[in-house]
Amino acid sequence: MSAPGGGDGGGPRVVTTWHALPEALRGATVALGNFDGVHRGHVAVLRAAHAARPDLRLAALTFEPHPREHFRPDDPPFRLTLPEVKVALLGAHGARIVYVIPFTAEFAAMPAEAFVEQVLHRGIGARHLACGADFAFGHRRGGDVAFLAREAEKRGIGLTVVPHLADAGGPISSTRIRRALQDGYPERAAEMLGRPWEVRGRVEHGDKLGRTLGWPTANMWLGRHLEPARGVYAVRVALPDGTLREGVANVGRRPTLGGDPKTRLETHIFDFAGDLYGQKIGVRLEHFLRPDERFADLAALKAAIARDAEEARRVLAAGRGGSAAPS
Repeated sequence: MSAPGGGDGGGPRVVTTWHALPEALRGATVALGNFDGVHRGHVAVLRAAHAARPDLRLAALTFEPHPREHFRPDDPPFRLTLPEVKVALLGAHGARIVYVIPFTAEFAAMPAEAFVEQVLHRGIGARHLACGADFAFGHRRGGDVAFLAREAEKRGIGLTVVPHLADAGGPISSTRIRRALQDGYPERAAEMLGRPWEVRGRVEHGDKLGRTLGWPTANMWLGRHLEPARGVYAVRVALPDGTLREGVANVGRRPTLGGDPKTRLETHIFDFAGDLYGQKIGVRLEHFLRPDERFADLAALKAAIARDAEEARRVLAAGRGGSAAPS
């Protein structure tokens, strides 16, 4: 969706408070949600907010950290999108303002009515709201859409409740997308997201083993990203200059080399010889090729990488509608 509701054509304006905002940052039509993944269901909420009041700027209101990260900090990382990418995606779908509300202990204790009055009404001056049917908010999730409808009406704020967007597998949700990735089905995740799932991060220095084996890799830690199924993937890589290249990647802990304490993403970019250290790239998981495994020695590992690369080229070419180059 092109940027509805006005805007300067650049990225969205990020606002991290609801206090004492200038009028230029108030009075929008606002989509509400955590928006982890910014999947097709989330896009439906954004579109509903815009459709209800196309005369107003479109905004999104979300929370950082994700409430689950706040309440369950010891859980394994689960995020589909980290803040920078989430904001960019919301902007790509038309949001000109993104309110990123800090989810602190104080905010978590705010009663539902106070959230409507202090944040939505007095703070950001929302003129219209849109949310999914299961949106809940306030202390101990004390507010639901019925409560929001009543409180918004009292204050002259419109509300659109958007039904779940569903496919053959049921309602599209961040939970279903996470499960598809953890089960090794990035294509299913992509169908629900509306795009391939991408891990975006900074390229770190490794031990240069890939270069020694003849397969140099761009190495990234998953960090707060969800850990997908460990194994080898055919990928496309968004480089810092915006170009897209193809490659093969491994998500794992390098069992052949004795194992790592943390999972890393190692990506070999086909026909690329540039220096990416310290730069941010996006690795898009397109197809799962095989599970992570331990090999007897480095020679066997090197041969497996060669086979993986050939298979990745084949499936990516097939996805383009072309044919793989002859071996």
